[in-house]
Parts: sequence; structure tokens; C-alpha cells
Amino acid sequence: MTNPQDTNPKSGAPEAKSTGLLPGMAAVCIWNLLLCGIGLIGVITHNLPPSVMILCAFYAIAANGLLKLRRWGWALTLAAAFLSMCYGVYVLFRFHQLPLVVMVMVNLVIFLYLARPEVLERVK
Repeated sequence: MTNPQDTNPKSGAPEAKSTGLLPGMAAVCIWNLLLCGIGLIGVITHNLPPSVMILCAFYAIAANGLLKLRRWGWALTLAAAFLSMCYGVYVLFRFHQLPLVVMVMVNLVIFLYLARPEVLERVK
């Protein structure tokens, strides 16, 4: 017997429960791990200060939480995308570094993707 709350009101057919990682979520995790790796390489080559390792840990923890479909991982990833976007806009306007437009746009797309209801219903 099916629960009436689990049926589609238009067709009357039962709705499938959405579970699992979306391909876009996996791409966002790869992006976070890429930023983490770039930061670590910058610290190792002495181009970035050692305090950048805190941001690298933040990106790695956010990616791990999102891969495990945790709500806190989703929130950390959303915060990381928003803060990276804000930092990119600041550097773009303050120092006129045009290549950061790409970073700003990628982080804006990630932020808007993570704010979708389909993504939010996947995390627990």
C-alpha cells in the first residue's frame, strides 16, 4: 500500500525518492579539492603564507562533507563558494586582476547550483 503523500498529485504515480550524489555536486567537490591543492602547492613553494593551510583544510572538509551528502558539508561548500566569490570581486576591483573574473564566475555558478532545491533535498 502506498502512502498518499508519496504520490505525484498530477499523475497519481508514486514519486521516486531522490538519493545519491548529483554529477554537479561531484564537480563542485572536485573544484574545492582543486582549490585546496593549489593552496597547498602555493604554501609548499613559499608563494603563499602558511596560514593558507587553514583555508585548504576548510575546502577539504567542505568537499568531504558534500561527498557524504551531509547538510553541514553543503553549508560549508555554499559558504566557501560565496566567500571565494566575494574575495575574487574584491581583488578584481581593488587590484584590477582580470583573470579573477573566471574564478568569480565559477564560484557564482557553484553558489547558484548549490542553492537549487534539487541539491538541497539530496543532503541530510
